[in-house]
Amino acid sequence: MATKSAAGAKVSPLADRVVVKPLEEAEQMRGGLYIPDTAKEKPQQGEILAVGPGRYEDGKRIPPDVKVGDKVLYGKYSGTEVTLDGDQVLILRESDVLAVIG
Repeated sequence: MATKSAAGAKVSPLADRVVVKPLEEAEQMRGGLYIPDTAKEKPQQGEILAVGPGRYEDGKRIPPDVKVGDKVLYGKYSGTEVTLDGDQVLILRESDVLAVIG
């Protein structure tokens, strides 16, 4: 269905998978202390970069409910992290997307 260049790399997810770029949260300072990257929680929000054509059900292809550019919430430990042209992205199933923001 939709593919988009993620820093130059063309990505075409299969079936009901989506490629999400996690949104970076602002660096948090609590009580004036620096929180290192290893102690920060994983982001649960991201922007969809590419969407697969959809899943098959009863011999028919069901199109995905999300589209490229949507900002979404997803499960904390969902999907697989990969690096494409130096950018960290997440490949997950559409069912792992919990909600579309805004």
